[in-house]
Order: sequence, then structure tokens, then C-alpha cells
Amino acid sequence: MPKRTTDKSKRGRTGRNRAKRRGPSIAARADRHELYEQAVQAPDNDLEFFSRVFEELQGRPARSLREDFCGTAQLAAMWCKLDPKNTAIGVDIDRDTLDWGKARHIDPDPELAQRIRLICGDVREPTGEQVDFACALNFSFCVFKTRDELRRYLEVAREGLVEDGLLFLELYGGTEAIVAYEEEREVDGFTYRWDQASFNPLTHDTVCHIHFAFPDGSKIERAFTYEWRLWTVPELRELLIEAGFSDVRFFWEEVGSDDDDDELEGTGEYFETTEVENQESWIVYVVGRA
Repeated sequence: MPKRTTDKSKRGRTGRNRAKRRGPSIAARADRHELYEQAVQAPDNDLEFFSRVFEELQGRPARSLREDFCGTAQLAAMWCKLDPKNTAIGVDIDRDTLDWGKARHIDPDPELAQRIRLICGDVREPTGEQVDFACALNFSFCVFKTRDELRRYLEVAREGLVEDGLLFLELYGGTEAIVAYEEEREVDGFTYRWDQASFNPLTHDTVCHIHFAFPDGSKIERAFTYEWRLWTVPELRELLIEAGFSDVRFFWEEVGSDDDDDELEGTGEYFETTEVENQESWIVYVVGRA
């Protein structure tokens, strides 16, 4: 499951060197935010997709972005690096994560810092600025478990868009999304493990963890934990309309067969559609037009 990458995901376990270690383990020296960025995020692909869809739907290039639940603000920083005319706002409730991202991605470039505004706060509070498009990636809005909570976020998100603005929401699902399930993927220098620990079919509440394992046998268990409601696409569409969006579009991730085990894997490419067959796992961008 989360997240798609440009190369096809590889499942399965790998042998690890169990030889006696000298000094601190790799896990003890690793930074969980850096590992997350390497394993989960693909800001270059995301921004190429956002830019293309915005120009196709609105007939002009986008210049301003708001990254909700921005975490380390890697995507916001990359957006501003793409063009000196671009500006960005990043909103996240976790001060430590924002500070880490600011030190890593923004502070080294004073000119870049002038075009990025980071806000430590609730995404349901208006920022006072309007942008061309906003995004909530990695299923982060699923932290809102009631219709009222999610609708409030969507209303504020719409208020923060210009007249022809877009909101991109990333959602996952499929038959594997509603069961306890684990998936491993090899990343350069470590193993990423997605762990769907529980799912309640009566509420769609789910608890998921991200773990990391290293060649020396050391691990970071539960580096990140998420307690979400897994919303469905029609629920999200209804709430977007209730929040005042004029139109909702769906962009479905294309899949291809993995060379090793013939399982369907995400390609990182998306196409607009209104009807698809269910899959074991899928990712879709639900796009609201202001």
C-alpha cells in the first residue's frame, strides 16, 4: 500500500547481515523523517501531475500552492525551487516536524525562504491567503473521523483557494485496505514496511504503522502511527460538494504487472475516469474545483 513510486514496488524479505556490530546500530543513527521522505514521498512526480492537471482544467499555469498536513514541507520547498515565480504555504500541527523540514529544505536558501510561509496550526483554521491549488497527500485528511470534521476542513480549504482554484486529495482503498495486512518494499539502504494493524468494518476506523529495518538487523518499529477513518470516494465527493466545490474529478493510478510475482503495482501515472473495477489496492486523486 502507501505509497506509489516511479519504480515498481518490490515485495518480500531479504537476508540481513547478523554479524556482530561495532558501535551504534544503523537504526540508532537513522532519522525517521529522512527515511520517510525516501520511502514514501515523490514530490517531483506529485508536482508534475498537479501542474499538468491544473493547466488542463483551468487553462493557465499554477503559481501558488498550499500543502496541508505538510510535515517536513518537502513538497512546498520543491514547488518554489521549480520556478522563481512560485510561492507556497505549508500547514502542519507538529512543530518539531516543521522545524526539521525548515532546517533541511528551506533555511539553506534565503531566497527560497522568502517565498515559503510555514504555519504551525490546525488545517481547519484559515491562513488568510488564497492560493491556486492546495493538496492533502498521503491520506492525511483521514485523521478527521466525522463528516462534520472533514466538511469543516474542506470548507476552509475551499475558502483558501482563488476563484478557479483546485484541491487535490489523495485517497487509497481496495480489498487489501480493509483487512489486517503488511507489505515490505526495499529502499536504498533499508526496508520499508507498511503495517495495517487493524480495521473496523462498522466504522472504517483503521490503525496503520510504518516500520523500518536495516541490513545490520536493527529496526525502528512504529516509526509512524496513524489512526484514521478510511473514507470512500463517494463520501468524499459528497462532502466536497457540500463544502461548496462546484465540481469533482477523479484521477486513478494506472497499474502494471510486477516482473517478479505478476502482482499489480502502481506506476505513478494517473488518468481521469468515472468508472473503474476494484483492485486489491489502489490510489486515486479526488480533485475539487472551487
